[in-house]
Amino acid sequence: MHAIEITTPGGPDVLRWVERPMPQPGPDEVLIRVQAAGVNRPDVFQREGNYPPPAGASDLPGLEIAGEIVGGHPEAAGFRLGEPVCALVAGGGYAEYCTAPAAQCLPIPQGLSMVEAAALPETYFTVWSNVFQRAALAPGETLLVHGGASGIGTTAIALAREFGHTVYATAGSDERVRAIEAMGCTRGINYRAQDFVQEIRALTNNRGVDVILDMVAGDYLERNIRILADDGRLVIIALLGGTQGTLNCGQVMVRRLTVTGSTLRARPVAVKAAIARALREQVWPLIEAGRLRPVIHATFPLHEAAQAHAMMDAGEQIGKIVLTAAP
Repeated sequence: MHAIEITTPGGPDVLRWVERPMPQPGPDEVLIRVQAAGVNRPDVFQREGNYPPPAGASDLPGLEIAGEIVGGHPEAAGFRLGEPVCALVAGGGYAEYCTAPAAQCLPIPQGLSMVEAAALPETYFTVWSNVFQRAALAPGETLLVHGGASGIGTTAIALAREFGHTVYATAGSDERVRAIEAMGCTRGINYRAQDFVQEIRALTNNRGVDVILDMVAGDYLERNIRILADDGRLVIIALLGGTQGTLNCGQVMVRRLTVTGSTLRARPVAVKAAIARALREQVWPLIEAGRLRPVIHATFPLHEAAQAHAMMDAGEQIGKIVLTAAP
């Protein structure tokens, strides 16, 4: 098969179109003929040498795919050979064929293309597990999303909006602010031109927000604590601003705040399978009803993965970038 390989840590030009042996599915795994693969920020971190794959995972980048089951053991999760699915994988998605645990596969929602389906797993698994499970965003509560124009951000806005929440989000330009507000964000904040602490305080009459989904960390930590409401929860899912920040432990104690975080890639299959079941029960019906749909910014042929990464590095996208393989 053909695949995209990271030849050495570096910029987009280190991605190479190569031939690789066909992967072999293990017990309770399926082999998928890939038709589309999502591009995500962790792929960039891996390309740069900062996010190695977990033990046993493919060294090829790519964490989400859509395609057709052509081998393995689909019956392990109630699927069948020939069935179209999308799947969360721990690596190997930038290829013509990829293996996936059957329990991490989901049916293609009715009405979605393969490109749209490939944009679902990484973002929906991440948002659901962090915002609605770990942070337990409850009816009537408010959410702030940092990086609202990203794939994760647009997904978080759409899901929270669909469940009736007030959603604020930061973005890096006025154009992006307008885009996320058009998607249903209650108010967007241009973090390059505005102080998001002041803006959130003004928008909430100094109460703050109940949950913050943060992909920045670093010096955002202290600022996030200042705008959490009492009993608020901060969930950190990426470290674009660095690993170190200042935490006011007195505020955490007095206002009963929760600071937590997670990564998804290395978690056990059983954990991801439980998230998949929750999505299938609670979110997939909303997608099939046309109430949720991924935002696709651009598509590239699989062999042009370097151009897709260059676009992500430049911060140009609003929503998802997807790679397409030949049918």
